[in-house]
Amino acid sequence: MGSALILYATETGTAQDAAERISRRLRCIHLKCRVVNVADYEPTDLIAENLVIFVASTTGSGVEPRAMTPMWSMLLRSGLPDDLFEDMLFAVFGLGDTAYDKFCWPAKKLDRRLESLGAARICERGEGDEQHPMGIDGALDPWCEKLTQSLLEIYPLQPGVEPLSPNAKPNPRASFVASSSQSLGKSSDVYWISDRQTTYHQATVTKNQRITSQDWYQDVRHFELDFEGDLNYFPGDVAVIHPEIPEERVEEILDILGWTDDADIAYTVRPTAEDQSLPTDIPSAVSIRALFRRHVDFLAVPRRSFFQMLRYFTTSDVEAERLDEFLSPESADELYDYCFKVRRTILEVLSEFRNVRIPKEYIFDVFPPLRPRQFSISSSIHRHPRQIHLCVAIVDYRTKLKVPRRGVCTSYLSGLVVGDRLSIGLQKGLLQLPKDPSTPIICVGPGTGIAPMRAVIEDRIHSGMVSPSTLSLYFGCRSASKDQHYHSEWEDYASKQLLNYRVACSRDGPEGVKRTYVQDVMREDAQRIWELVGERGAWVLISGSSNKMPAAVKEAVAFAAEKCGGMTSEDAQEYVEEMEKAGRLIEECWS
Repeated sequence: MGSALILYATETGTAQDAAERISRRLRCIHLKCRVVNVADYEPTDLIAENLVIFVASTTGSGVEPRAMTPMWSMLLRSGLPDDLFEDMLFAVFGLGDTAYDKFCWPAKKLDRRLESLGAARICERGEGDEQHPMGIDGALDPWCEKLTQSLLEIYPLQPGVEPLSPNAKPNPRASFVASSSQSLGKSSDVYWISDRQTTYHQATVTKNQRITSQDWYQDVRHFELDFEGDLNYFPGDVAVIHPEIPEERVEEILDILGWTDDADIAYTVRPTAEDQSLPTDIPSAVSIRALFRRHVDFLAVPRRSFFQMLRYFTTSDVEAERLDEFLSPESADELYDYCFKVRRTILEVLSEFRNVRIPKEYIFDVFPPLRPRQFSISSSIHRHPRQIHLCVAIVDYRTKLKVPRRGVCTSYLSGLVVGDRLSIGLQKGLLQLPKDPSTPIICVGPGTGIAPMRAVIEDRIHSGMVSPSTLSLYFGCRSASKDQHYHSEWEDYASKQLLNYRVACSRDGPEGVKRTYVQDVMREDAQRIWELVGERGAWVLISGSSNKMPAAVKEAVAFAAEKCGGMTSEDAQEYVEEMEKAGRLIEECWS
């Protein structure tokens, strides 16, 4: 019997869900599977693996998930022998969106690199597309079938052993052993965090201040967090925050599931089999209430696999028929309209499917993990010793059902008051600064993309080698008076000849006039942009939403190269691409 490592790299949890589904499919052919987050895996251990299934999502404009960077950096080392992985069999499944140019880019690069290092591909690369009518499943399901057929040729079943049906109910991942005397209660504070790539510190909230106008539709907060010990972080690094779901919402889910009476019993949670994995942050004694408060997410929009799990546990023929319709390829539009289009949550789905009876042993199979959220640090350690600042937009909107929605983590953060304590993790970010402090930097950070740029600017000003000719900020907002984040700081720096500050206020112009964005202001400054980039080797740092903005900013740089650098359009595009390859143009963007 073979054994596989399924290694996933994710930002939003979709790749983890895909990895778990692949493992369930491979267990049907009696293959043992370890499902591991790349964040918890030592990259150098790959040399000892015989069979690895990689599941890699795509972030920003073709960038690998942050947790995957150490492994990717290791694989890119010069001088690695061509036969490094000659004993490894591998397959890669990528997750992406064809609305973006670099579709499944990390998976494609990983697939090619593993082959160049001697690993043997056992199945052609799979590429899941969010634009498919069935989402990622449109490619994942047929790819899993190809993968299992390939593996059955490598690891044929013993005589008399038959494959299990992929539609059969899987065994639960967890077993719960109750303590006869211990009860954790509603206010249990038992909680610990483990992450190989993240260092955690205890922080105290010293400021939670709204920085957008009170009459503005978007609530953006400035947070200041104090730490007792010394910290070590750099501009571009991120803070990792584990949210808590409000107690009143936890009561709702417990009531719907009929678990209220047993909610505060202390359990020891163990995997049911050696090759089954559980979240790494589960304490040694935990209650069902605490799991819903801190570890599993019932306020998320469910994936299609969630409805498959419900199908196993409904006691109603009517509900079973409806779930079968949702799961059929022919009814993909119906599931989309019911769930994804209106952002219906797991809690809301379960409130309608009241005949579902989920055993607690399946809690980690049914509910996705409550993921930590990452926020770019908006301060420099040199300017604010033992402090971290954050700039956070509070997620608050109404769905097409007219139901209010609030982001789990930003809602948690918005409710913090001065004196509250929480754990903050520190992770290395994507942004880097030139080692030579005299190298000019052009910062582009619309909206809350200003966060890491504030850290960069504070750090550079602290170095003492800045002027408007070496430090520039292009900031984009909607209204100069409503959401021009930290504008008094930028204007003060500009008045002291420390910063060249340029702002685009897209909604302040007359009605019907074309809106102005950061890329438009950069085009206006084409001559200056080219002098900095083309003649003085400036770096361009981009942060913000990964929609059209990053591409438009790169086009503005290419425009400057073409107009003021005398290049052809093709050469200008190639010049910007070379800037990216050389690390002189860096994106820190999110969807």
